[in-house]
Amino acid sequence: MTNNITPTELVALGIYGNERDAIDDGIRHILRSHPEYKIEIAVKKYKQEEVSLGKAADIAGVSIEDMKELLRTRGIAIKGIESIKEIQEDVDRARKAIQ
Repeated sequence: MTNNITPTELVALGIYGNERDAIDDGIRHILRSHPEYKIEIAVKKYKQEEVSLGKAADIAGVSIEDMKELLRTRGIAIKGIESIKEIQEDVDRARKAIQ
């Protein structure tokens, strides 16, 4: 199929402006085809304390309550009160979602 086509070749053909764009598009396609990967990424980032609960839910494409349930079923403790910055990010995401 596309096993032998590289991002460099796609750029040379003028399909993409640069290799990063080609790679990003490939990743987006993979995540659309396998939404479960977004959940795995979100769970890992939350577990490693790289993102807040709200951001993890956003990455996974689920509600905060669904994210909590996903974490519980995997035996991952829900962190306590989030920082002011994390809360503000969650508020901003919610505002964008309703616009």
